[in-house]
Amino acid sequence: MQAYCVKCRCKQEVSNPKTITMKNGKPATQGVCPKCGTKMFKIGK
Repeated sequence: MQAYCVKCRCKQEVSNPKTITMKNGKPATQGVCPKCGTKMFKIGK
C-alpha cells in the first residue's frame, strides 16, 4: 500500500502497515515511511 509522506513530499510504500479505526468509525491505515521514518497515514481500506 502507498501513502503520502509529508516530509519526503511524495508517495512511498508503507512499512509496517496497521489497520486502525478512527474515532468516527472509519477505517484507516497507519505505518512508517521507509526513507525518513516519519509516520504515514491513509484514510480508507
